[in-house]
Amino acid sequence: MAADKPTLVQTTRSGWISAATAALVATVAGAGGTLPVVLAAAHAVGATPAEASSWVSGLGLATALSTLVLSVRYRMPIITAWSTPGAALIASTSGVPSFRAAIGAFLVSAVLILLTAALRPLGRLIERIPASIAAAMLGGILLRLVMAMFEQVPHQPFLVLSMVALFLVARVLLPTLASLIVLVGGAALAWSLGLVKPMPMLGVSTLIVQSPSWDVATLIGLGVPLYLVTMAAQNLPGFAVLRASGYQPPTQPALAVTGAASFVTAFLGAHTSNLAAISAALCTGPDAHPDPARRWLTGPFYALWWGLMALFGASLVGLFAALPPALLATVAGTALLGSTASSMGAALSAEQDRLAAAGTLAVTVSGITLMGVGSAFWGLVFGLVILALDRLLTIHK
Repeated sequence: MAADKPTLVQTTRSGWISAATAALVATVAGAGGTLPVVLAAAHAVGATPAEASSWVSGLGLATALSTLVLSVRYRMPIITAWSTPGAALIASTSGVPSFRAAIGAFLVSAVLILLTAALRPLGRLIERIPASIAAAMLGGILLRLVMAMFEQVPHQPFLVLSMVALFLVARVLLPTLASLIVLVGGAALAWSLGLVKPMPMLGVSTLIVQSPSWDVATLIGLGVPLYLVTMAAQNLPGFAVLRASGYQPPTQPALAVTGAASFVTAFLGAHTSNLAAISAALCTGPDAHPDPARRWLTGPFYALWWGLMALFGASLVGLFAALPPALLATVAGTALLGSTASSMGAALSAEQDRLAAAGTLAVTVSGITLMGVGSAFWGLVFGLVILALDRLLTIHK
């Protein structure tokens, strides 16, 4: 006797469960491994623990609301996230005079995203920045955080090297969850070694609204590169993931929604939000829902998980503050190692742009500050100057 076919109720229930599960995995994988990068960024610009908690909660709110609006409105699995490359940029920046000055830079980045949504020529201009130069700038930003991981080896050699070994194994067996495995495994090892401080009590976050201060050097040196890396390393790949899955994403509305969310939550201390790329891939495939037309259901579930993270952002920050710095640096470094490799490979792949990309990479990694403006901006400028001179000489040959 033939087996009974699944009923419509069973199929629908299975689809809801798979959508909720995919959204949960995307949330855990996206936030768990890269939250240390955000906390490193908060530390770099002088945020207090309370301000860092507001920062994380603001990012959670921006992600939850923008995902809910876009996925429900357009019936697509349009997933958003915080800008991990942006957080890496902030973490590697020096010379920011105050946290309020950083908030001013966050607002500039949000306004530029909104202008990109409103003005098609600006979007085309960003797309015309050579991929090799943009990748080199991003690679230089990420490389500094990967290097910081190995700088912790003399202080905690057993902890750091054990976590690196765990990462190398996890990335082969469970690549999507490798960063989370490293975090959990590293925390357990640190606890067994007596390196973990007392854990905080579970508590609800308090949002802190702050006004920005306008420091020109910070606006140029942090705000503009933050916009560029968010567009080049997050939004453009995010659109590509959706298109590769058979969807035609609403480019300008998506930028408008994420730009508006970034603008509002900047006053809470949160940096830029954007389309997700890797997390989105977890929500756009058949594992999320067998019916492509129903995969947008991952959006509301994803918004729910991020909303809970926003609610308990203070507890998350307190939890990570109890962990040793060597552990956080290693989690961040291993989480960004793959992106660093991809960026540097893309930067140096085009032979005609290789020298310009190498110049961009070198200046960005150097960490120099000129006229109060950070190295990411000067790396971009240096690379574009080399590229322009190369093109000019080629024309006159």
